Amino acid sequence: MKRNACTACHAATHKIVGPAFQEIARKHAERKDLVEYLAARIRSGGQGVWGAIAMPSQTLTEDDARSIARWIASGAK
Repeated sequence: MKRNACTACHAATHKIVGPAFQEIARKHAERKDLVEYLAARIRSGGQGVWGAIAMPSQTLTEDDARSIARWIASGAK
C-alpha cells in the first residue's frame, strides 16, 4: 500500500483525505461481493461514495488490488 501511495490519503483507523480503511469495511460489510467490489474501486477510482473528493484510478495489478481489498474487507487490522 505504501508503494502505491494508498497511505497518503487513507489510514487504517482514521480519515485523512479519504475514509479510514476500517470505515470502508464497516460501510460495505453487507456486500456479498465485497473483495471484488473493493478491488474494482481501487483500480478504477471514483467519486461520490464518500463525498466530492475523487480517488484517482490506480495502476496496480489485479492481484495487488485484490490483496489490498481482502485486507480491507477483513477489517483492516
